[in-house]
Amino acid sequence: MAKTDFKSIDEYHDTFQGEKKDRLAAIRKAIREVAPDAEEVISYQIPAYKYFGFLIYYSAATNHISLSYPYSQALLEEFKTELSKYKMSKSALQLPDKDPLPLDLIKRIVAYRMKENELAEASKPQKAKKK
Repeated sequence: MAKTDFKSIDEYHDTFQGEKKDRLAAIRKAIREVAPDAEEVISYQIPAYKYFGFLIYYSAATNHISLSYPYSQALLEEFKTELSKYKMSKSALQLPDKDPLPLDLIKRIVAYRMKENELAEASKPQKAKKK
C-alpha cells in the first residue's frame, strides 16, 4: 500500500485486492447499515466515520483488520465477553483474517458508539442565541 494521501474510503479500499478488499467492504456496509447518516471521512489516512464527532475507524493490516477508537470503559465492559477472544487494546480491536468477520458485533459496537456520541453532544452547553 504505497499511496498515503487518500481522499476517500473508495481510494483506500482500492489499494487492496481479493478477500481483504471484500472484508473491508463488508465492514463499511455494516457501519452504513447502523449509521446511515454518519459522514465517511479519511482521518490518519484510514477510513473513519463521524457522527457527533468521530464514531469509529478501521484499517487493514497484513493479517487482520483493526476496528479502532479510544473505546470507553463502559463499551469495553458491555462487550467484554465477546471481545475477550480478540487481540484488543484500549483503542483497537484486531479482527484476524483467518476468522469470519463478526459483523453483528461490529454493528452493535457502532450502535453503542452512536449512543455515546449522542449523549456527549446532548450534554454540551447550548450556545446562547443572539438577539
